[in-house]
Amino acid sequence: MKAQFTLAAPESKRLIGRAVREHEWVKKALKNGIVAIALGSTNAFVAEEILGRKIEKEKYIAGFVDEHGTCVVPASERLKSIVLEKGRVIEENIEEAVKRMKNDDVFIKGANALDFGGTAGVMMASLTGGTIASVLGVIKARGIKLIIPVGLEKLIPNSVDEISKAAGIYEVSYSTGIPVGIMPVSGKVITEIEAFEILAGVSAVSIGSGSIGNSACRTFLVEGEEKKVRKAIEIVESIKGEKEIKALRGDCATCVYTYCPLNKKDI
Repeated sequence: MKAQFTLAAPESKRLIGRAVREHEWVKKALKNGIVAIALGSTNAFVAEEILGRKIEKEKYIAGFVDEHGTCVVPASERLKSIVLEKGRVIEENIEEAVKRMKNDDVFIKGANALDFGGTAGVMMASLTGGTIASVLGVIKARGIKLIIPVGLEKLIPNSVDEISKAAGIYEVSYSTGIPVGIMPVSGKVITEIEAFEILAGVSAVSIGSGSIGNSACRTFLVEGEEKKVRKAIEIVESIKGEKEIKALRGDCATCVYTYCPLNKKDI
């Protein structure tokens, strides 16, 4: 049996969030170890699915991109990154928690780009690289399980490794929003394709991308046994209508990112 679905970006994020919750690595770490969920728009959905409750998703974000450009949620407005140990939320900074993590623990980090080779790219607006720069070395040194939830709306035609060589805060002379660098990151990527497999046991392919309106949309064709495809249909029907996350912008005049053209034009 085959079925065709079109998902808006927030619907894809919800789908991916549910799949991350059901991934075997996450289930094992929630039972016996540590799960760290970095800030991010897709990770906000991941957090809701793992916690089983709603959070202020617009505040579970550090950097973001909207129609105005690249921006950052003011630090005073952000929620703290969620860290769970044996399934319970603990009051520990995510950068400190990663220092205790081992190979059966899970770190969840979203991305801003995904290339055809499966390498993810994380934008860095901070001059010191932000969260990803502070934790990636520890993650790779210890073999900590790294899950990268990322919708195919972020698929790019270029190599992330190559664009990381060209991008950089001080590399550009002008930007719409905060200029950024790009960090290539490899891990277990979970897109809508993997999500359909994890949640319903069906294979999925993307057959179209783009839409009119405010949300990026992608259309999928799924295939499998009738029982499994009908399960996929139930899942999609349950996530249709998921609302967009509101961009939480601060005051450009007081923003600490002084190299943003919308601020003091120091670049």
